[in-house]
Amino acid sequence: MTDEAERGAAPGDRDDAAAEPSPVTDRADDVAERAAVAKRAAEAGAAVANESFRSDIDVETKGEDDVVTEADRAAQRTVIESIRESYPDDAIVGEEEEERKTVPDDGAAWVIDPIDGTNNYVRDIPVWATAVAAVVDGEPVAAAIVAPALGDTYTADATGAYCNGEPISVSDVSEPRGAAVDPTIWWAYDAREEYARACEAIVTRFGDMRRLGAAQVVLPTVAAGGLEGTITNVAANPWDTVAGVFVIRQAGGRVTDLDGNRWRHDSKGLVASNGALHDEVLAAANEIESDS
Repeated sequence: MTDEAERGAAPGDRDDAAAEPSPVTDRADDVAERAAVAKRAAEAGAAVANESFRSDIDVETKGEDDVVTEADRAAQRTVIESIRESYPDDAIVGEEEEERKTVPDDGAAWVIDPIDGTNNYVRDIPVWATAVAAVVDGEPVAAAIVAPALGDTYTADATGAYCNGEPISVSDVSEPRGAAVDPTIWWAYDAREEYARACEAIVTRFGDMRRLGAAQVVLPTVAAGGLEGTITNVAANPWDTVAGVFVIRQAGGRVTDLDGNRWRHDSKGLVASNGALHDEVLAAANEIESDS
């Protein structure tokens, strides 16, 4: 069932409030502190990553299609150290090394990606970011995404969403021909036909397509109105998504799974839009796994 509560949310309105407010999210001062820590930690990690950007850094592979560098690991350690200064006992969900890989549904946690867009990073393409989300009882309450090579810092808290300190909101484009949509997250080589269908669904429905290659840059770009939507049928990792999803929602956008239900960190697929075009973006996403 489609979550109508997400449709038409005003910028800064939370469409993802939990049915039972947590003790932490009830305390505005604690949420504000978590937002400040998220920003500080993301900035610190991004600075470490940026020191090695466009340098002769060794590139390793993990899995079939993924790459990692020592900059990823060093940035993650820096992010964690920064968080631990204020919250030594909170759970950490992180992409690299031995951090946990799933978001707990109870208690406070931090979801971090030291370098989202490592394939861009190692190709000297400046579209990559360090992302940090503060989560309580499985729901994000604050986020920061720092893209140092682009000069952009996105943040979101209880008051709204921001880029470089200025309020942002999703675009008001309501006609598909005026929209640009991004096929995000990477499709494995054995699912390349799904990637092709995602691209075809976008180019036949919308005015243009972009592929930025870093979900945690794509998502805040939707939040800031640079894109009208982004789609994937992949079960995305939380470090690739949670921070950016929160920024979109706080900017007035809408994020669902492939069934149109409100997106969670454990959902399969991700469909994000400016809200006005969500039905069209959702329809495109549902063509990815179609055999027709």
